[in-house]
Formats: sequence, structure tokens, C-alpha cells
Amino acid sequence: MAVKDKVTTVFLVLMASAVVSAYPPIVRVKPQQIHISYWSSPNQMMIMWSQTDRSKLSIVRYGINGKLTHEKRGNSTAFVDGGIWQRTQYMSTVLLDDLVPGQTYTYIVGNEYEFSDEHMFRAMRAGQNWSPRLAIYGDMGNVNARSLPRLEADAFAGMYDAVLHVGDMGYDMFEMDGKLGDEFMNQIEPLASQLPYMTCPGNHEERYNFSHYRHRFTMPGDEGKMYYSFNMGPVHFVSLSTEFFFFWYYGPMQIYQQYEWLKQDLKEAASPENRSKRPWIVVFGHRPMYCSSTGTDDCTKHESILRKGIPFLHMFGLEDVLYDHGVDLAIWAHEHSYERLWPVYDRKVMNGSYDAPYTNPRAPVQIITGSAGCRENVSGFIKDPADWSAFHSMDYGYTRMHVLNKTHMYLEQVSDVKNGQVIDKFTIIKTYHGPYDKTGKQRAPDLPEHVKKAAGIVSPQRKRQK
Repeated sequence: MAVKDKVTTVFLVLMASAVVSAYPPIVRVKPQQIHISYWSSPNQMMIMWSQTDRSKLSIVRYGINGKLTHEKRGNSTAFVDGGIWQRTQYMSTVLLDDLVPGQTYTYIVGNEYEFSDEHMFRAMRAGQNWSPRLAIYGDMGNVNARSLPRLEADAFAGMYDAVLHVGDMGYDMFEMDGKLGDEFMNQIEPLASQLPYMTCPGNHEERYNFSHYRHRFTMPGDEGKMYYSFNMGPVHFVSLSTEFFFFWYYGPMQIYQQYEWLKQDLKEAASPENRSKRPWIVVFGHRPMYCSSTGTDDCTKHESILRKGIPFLHMFGLEDVLYDHGVDLAIWAHEHSYERLWPVYDRKVMNGSYDAPYTNPRAPVQIITGSAGCRENVSGFIKDPADWSAFHSMDYGYTRMHVLNKTHMYLEQVSDVKNGQVIDKFTIIKTYHGPYDKTGKQRAPDLPEHVKKAAGIVSPQRKRQK
């Protein structure tokens, strides 16, 4: 090559480099991982999504009858994965607070550069006199998410108002510097972008002090605590973190704070005024108090930590709290199986009667629904379950709940192994909602004042005085 040609080539390369450097870097702001959650009232919905790069604006455009007539703007925060590469993405949250309860909305999310495809949701209906339908499951991973196709088909058929994901998501969201979590969130987007996706943390969210759970999900009143409650028709739902008991090194005060919060929340929900409006109280958390599984999980122990509290001290156990406040149903997961219990308290069967065990039961009803599918496959059962175990199955599947009215709640278990067959069903019938001990005796002790002070807990009376 002649010297002149070499000079020309070098000149062109330098010019091309100068042109490229004059442009800003590639902007990667396509909205991903879109999901929604209920907020504090029926006219509200929280919209969440992720994008790779930061944008100035986080926007939701929405409206009824397919017309995007409204716009709301929100916030975007950086989420830095705790791995060695410190991978960063930006999580947007926008609260819609002017919805018409019960109306169906079309919406898109985006920024100053681009918007998503259209999605739809239905705002929560107002009042208590309607019949919520929910899909409920735990322990769904990116790999082997056996129930997800059927759940999506159910959702598109209009079968549900919301979803409860009872812990353990993605398996595990922190892996591959968080890319596995991204993939899982995109995987559930067809479901979670149209149905409020209400969650609680599980043990598989633990890495980096639950940072992926805290940043990827925004729940009503949670504010990073990982416990909250919300109302839906005739039901008061309470979401708990059972993980505080097992990952106490992230802060043992969380056990005390949740315990006291739970007692106060249930006391308010169980007041005669509130119980007349929404009589059903449903608590959900990841790890169960009881189970008939093989292995050495806490629920296989005679005095499980969740049930009886901190070992030897027997403090902050949750069973007495649920019993004292007349909780109707407790939903757990963690075991990769389905199990229905008879009404049970302190390992004793407390059926309403021999012929109608779930009619006016004398203790909370409990189920375990952790078989939606993950890479760890299913859990087995011991040969001779305890008397409180009513039914169990190792089939992959999920639970459907239909709150028929203020006295009847119907639940059924769907098998994905048997092509959607309902393998278990029962109806809780309650003509009375309230404490199971009608003498007024309280089994869950109050925290000593010095413990409350150390935990930063202020009693309601002192709050009012301030």
C-alpha cells in the first residue's frame, strides 16, 4: 500500500473515531419487568418497572376504554446488585391515585425516550360487599415454573382479581449478578402486569439482606420493612416475613418490631367495627408452623420457631397471636408440596364438628402451597402424618381462593400434573368471626416496656399523646 493510501486510511479512521466520540453512549431505557400492586385504597395502584439506564422521567399514561387520557409521573432509584460487579439498574415506581374503583384501565409505562407496549388492569372494587378471587402459590422459579402457563391462561380468562406469591421467587434473583432475577421478573410480567402481585419474602430472597426483594417489589405500607397489610373486599390480608426468625443476623430487632406491629394490626382489624365490615382475616408468610414433610425444616419440629418463638425463651411466637385475634386462615409455602390442615392450635385438632370441620372452626385453618415449580423439585411426606394433617399432595400446582361472601370462603388446589384437575377443595363457613377463646384470655404476651423501648416501638397511647 502506498504511503499516501496509508495516510488516507489513518485519517479516515481518526475521523470516524471523532464522529463516534461526538455522540453520547447508547441509551438502554426500554421498560422491563412491569408489575403492579394494590395500594392503600381502591382508587390507587402502584406501577413498577426496571430499565438498564437512568432516565430523567418515569411516566405512566393510562385511561379507560383503551384511551390513554391520563398521565402520572413518579420516581426512579438506582439498584446496585451486591455481587462483585456491582451491576446497576433503575427501578421506577409511579402511583396512580385517581382511579375509578372497579374500572378496567389500559396503560403504558416509559420515559422521555420510549414507552412499553400496552397493558391492562382492573382497579380494586370499592366497599366490602363483593367476592374477591385470588391465585395463591409460593416457590416458583425461573427454571421449572410448572404452574406459570396455566396461571397466565387463567388470568387472561378473567379468573382472578390478584395474586399472592408466598415467598421464594426466581431461585435465586441475585444469581448471575441479578440477571436471573431480571429474567424471572420478565417471565411473570404477563401475569404481574395485569394482576396486583402481592408478595412476602422467602429464604431464597435472603442474599444481600433481601436487597433484590426490597428493590423489585413495592407493597402498600411496607417501606422496606417486609411486612404490611391491605384490605380487599371483605378480607383483611396480612403479609409477614417469617425470615426474621432465621436470618436474625440482619437485625434481631426486626423480630420484635414485626411481632408488636402484628399484634396492633390484628387488634385493629379484629375490632367489632372493622370485623363487621370485613370479617375475614387472612395471614400469609413463607415458612409454615406445621408440616408433614420429610427432612429437617423448622415446621417438622414439635416446637417450631415460627409457632413457639425464640427457642428456650418461647418469645415472639406467632401461633398465639393468630389464635388470640381470631385469624381465619393462614397461608404458607416453603415446602414444595400442598398440604391442608384441620383447624389446629397447639398441635390439637380444633374442628368445628366431626361432620363439618370447617364450619365455625375453633382455631385458624392453615394450608401450605409451595408447589408452583422450581429447580429443587417437590417435597416428600412422612409415612404417618399427625392428626392435624387433613390432605397432602406432591403434585405441582397452585391454590385458588374465592371469598364468596362474609360467611363463606372457598379454596381449591389445582394440579398441573393432572392437567388442571382440582385435587382438593373445601369451604370455610363462619357465622362468627372473632377470638377463638371467648373468655377474652390473651395467650400472646405483651412485650415488656424495656424491650419495646430497645426495639424503637412506641405504644399507640404514647403516639396519640405525641
